[in-house]
Amino acid sequence: MMHASDTGQVARAWEVFRLFLRLGMTSFGGPVAHLGYFREEFVVRRRWLGERAYAELVALCLFLPGPASSQVGMALGLTRAGWPGMLAAWVGFSLPSAALLMLFAFGLSGWGAALPPGVLHGLKLVALAVVAQAVWSMARSLCGSSGRFVLMLAAAAVVLLFPGTPGQLLVIAGAGLLGWVLLRRAATPSGEALVVGGSRRGALLCLWAFGLLLLALPLAARLWPVPLLALGDAFYRAGALVFGGGHVVLPLLQTALVEPGWVERDSFLAGYGAAQAVPGPLFTFAAFLGTAAGGFWGGLLGLAAIFLPSFLLVAGVLPFWARLRGRAGVQAALAGINTAVVGLLLAALYDPLWTSTIAGPVDLLLALAAWAALVFGRLPPWLLMLLCVLGGWLSGTLRLPV
Repeated sequence: MMHASDTGQVARAWEVFRLFLRLGMTSFGGPVAHLGYFREEFVVRRRWLGERAYAELVALCLFLPGPASSQVGMALGLTRAGWPGMLAAWVGFSLPSAALLMLFAFGLSGWGAALPPGVLHGLKLVALAVVAQAVWSMARSLCGSSGRFVLMLAAAAVVLLFPGTPGQLLVIAGAGLLGWVLLRRAATPSGEALVVGGSRRGALLCLWAFGLLLLALPLAARLWPVPLLALGDAFYRAGALVFGGGHVVLPLLQTALVEPGWVERDSFLAGYGAAQAVPGPLFTFAAFLGTAAGGFWGGLLGLAAIFLPSFLLVAGVLPFWARLRGRAGVQAALAGINTAVVGLLLAALYDPLWTSTIAGPVDLLLALAAWAALVFGRLPPWLLMLLCVLGGWLSGTLRLPV
């Protein structure tokens, strides 16, 4: 017989699945835009957690290998409904893009060319507006003093001058150190609870499993040359060893799958192009590659194996993080880190979003209108997406001078 607490957790997990499924069908624009969508849905609209707690989750996931936005989604599901919620968040967010890419691998080529001109550009405008709104709101909330505002701008400048994961990690670590030294007296408890289910023993088991699989899978693939085992090892290592998100994982996947002959180079590039046109996380590109290499079960294996390290790391690290974050020194460091996170988003707002989206006055006007609709009109992101797609289609069809 199911207890009332179990019934409540199942209901919360179902709620998590529904919300992330909707986000998985509408979240275009890459990992930075995903963080903006998550903030709008779970911080602003539903108030599952506050700005500071959300910024802490983002900072933590940026330190972990794997896809940061998907890990933030897993962490949100874990804090809301335990392990079932973490699984529900991942399935909901990844399912739409994974299904589309598996269909593409089965021969549904050419669908991207059938899109009207300007539609993909309209989706990029949505991502730009969502991230701009997130930067605006988070800067007002987390960078109120002049010192923190300067730190935010400095963090953005460093990341733009030294792009890539090492620059990001250096900025976050440096901001944490500055916060611990300079903001210790002003640090106050956030007052935002971050409740994570599970025990320390379960978290330690997850961390042990992460390391054990990383060491054991290559050995097992050599001892038992089963194709699916070798395929699972390739995807697990790619998910466990990459920092910086979807684009950074491409060299690892190309080395693991194209060079041994699992996937042809042309197919690899075609699948990557298709992955740019679908919503949700870019790591679902593994579903395409797995399907191309091993059929339907290969697609499921690739999808599960590349995300499994993220599951184990989030479930293993978050319970300890939830306990550490309440200490005064940690709070001071977090104050600096939260400011740096806003700087990272500001840098990403400029490059790649602004540089790859704004090509002229029409683009600028559409982006400003979308941002104003979010900030002042509180337009739902899904409706904004439809309007921006329509605007992009009209400008592409009428060939307006962008």
